[in-house]
Amino acid sequence: MAVTTLRITDRISPICFSSTQRLTSVAFDRLTNSKSGMSPERREDGGDCGPSRWFSPLECGARGPGSPLLLYVPGIDGTGLGLIRQHRRLGEIFDIWCLHFPVSDRTPARDLVKLIERTVRSEYYRLPNIPIYIVGESIGASLALDVAGSNPDIDLVLILANPGYPFAAMFETMLKETAAEQTSGGQLGDFFTTSVNLPTLMRIFPKDTLLWKLQLLKSASASASSHMYTVKGQTLILLSGHDQWLVNKEDIERLQYSLLKCEVRKFEGNGQFLFLEDGVDLVSIMKLTYFYRRGKSIDYISDYILPTLYELKEFEESQRLLTAIISPVYLSTLDNGTVVRSLAGIPSGGLILYVGNHMLFGTEFYPAAIHFLKERNILVRGLAHPVMFTRKINSKLQLVFNNMQLFDSVRITGAVPVSDINFYKLLRSKAHVVLYPGGVREALHRKNEEYKLFWPEHSEFVRIASKFGAKIIPFGVVGEDDLFKMVFDYNDQMKIPFLKNLIKEITQETMVLRTVKKENGEEGEVGNQDLHVPGIIPQIPGRFYIYFGKPIETEGKEKELNDKEKAHEVYLQVKSEAWLADS
Repeated sequence: MAVTTLRITDRISPICFSSTQRLTSVAFDRLTNSKSGMSPERREDGGDCGPSRWFSPLECGARGPGSPLLLYVPGIDGTGLGLIRQHRRLGEIFDIWCLHFPVSDRTPARDLVKLIERTVRSEYYRLPNIPIYIVGESIGASLALDVAGSNPDIDLVLILANPGYPFAAMFETMLKETAAEQTSGGQLGDFFTTSVNLPTLMRIFPKDTLLWKLQLLKSASASASSHMYTVKGQTLILLSGHDQWLVNKEDIERLQYSLLKCEVRKFEGNGQFLFLEDGVDLVSIMKLTYFYRRGKSIDYISDYILPTLYELKEFEESQRLLTAIISPVYLSTLDNGTVVRSLAGIPSGGLILYVGNHMLFGTEFYPAAIHFLKERNILVRGLAHPVMFTRKINSKLQLVFNNMQLFDSVRITGAVPVSDINFYKLLRSKAHVVLYPGGVREALHRKNEEYKLFWPEHSEFVRIASKFGAKIIPFGVVGEDDLFKMVFDYNDQMKIPFLKNLIKEITQETMVLRTVKKENGEEGEVGNQDLHVPGIIPQIPGRFYIYFGKPIETEGKEKELNDKEKAHEVYLQVKSEAWLADS
């Protein structure tokens, strides 16, 4: 396999390099031909010599405007090709530079940090408002942390695969056990080559290279440890499930709690070379965790990347059981008022705002999103509670939702945290937007409230929709009472002191979405957005029926609907159609 590369001479930024195979052939030998009699260190043509340097893979796709710089710092292999399976997709949204450590290079950790730091600062001075990404594996993760800790003023986003802290202790222990072998000729090399109990990496490197890698990792980890408390950037830690010698749980927890903006993702079925394995797509990971942005802060609308066919299939597969349980039936209304059992009544073009009611846990949204894609090729983007985007470490929220990946299905469809500005931006982007005025109070209702609407007395969505000429489609969902029986609701839980305190703490950790006051000054029921998990008993069989009413036109009515009373009339019309569907 030949990879055309760009290579640097000033060690700060890539410039053109004419060779197309030399770097790749050296890396290929090191990764796949470890038992060969010719090691890369002994290449007669000197193909893998010189200082550490950047290269940029040319097979990357054409990236979009304003794409951030992504710096890849390799792990113990040092080839810089750890992202080779990711280059094409990453190249569509990033300017990629990969760092290469020649086998014979003995640049100390502090100088490698300076090299990365010079590159980071050069890019920062050129584009100060665009973040810089650093992807690091093992040794590279320690170097990335060191750079971030030394430059807290620069907007850095770190993605660390199997951070290198556990490596040092593991290698040092093994090397001490074989210290006697180091003075007995080639026996240590034979030991590394033939032992089936040692990791692959320890069998593919010559002795002196392995010892140098150990020293490099130890110094990089020590320096990173002293700076980690000053790291201010976002950090995503990716951990492999296999090869547990790689992961030290206590070190990872210490690292996670030391970093202010940190999220950890575990890949139980994957091994040491995470980015080279099937099923690991770094772009998808960044999309699910909302780690991709092109400005100072994430824009959930403009920074959103449409899902691929593979991601949509994965999403559909994840919802297959739920879809089978609720067996949804979709009804829509044609222009002549005829109700049909399909989505034929949904307009194919233009800006659409769907406004309706929640079932328990919002279970109606996921299958509906899949059905819209399959039948009409329409991606619907919902306004979701900010709890689905929360990354607070050691919070009560994580105690209840032990795995925040539960919300990945919402994120892949392009859901955004509900807010006035996000609602406005979605409409401006001409998206198909789903709005639930009842919010959490409706999705986490009490006993005997299956079809009760908890909509505010007044809402601004009609006037905002009219500014863009959006069509408003009311919808209603029924069928919950056939599928679930609630046995332990909010009122029951508030009678138990422990659960009462837990609910209050979780609710306080999240954003207050609305404060609704009645005329007498008391808080309205719709403002009660306390987060909890109702206890239910399934009742099968049953099914959901989702009815979409006739579209309500707002185009050309901006002046008319700017009047609060006129807008309120339309709001009541939407609410009544959703209520009638539930009746």
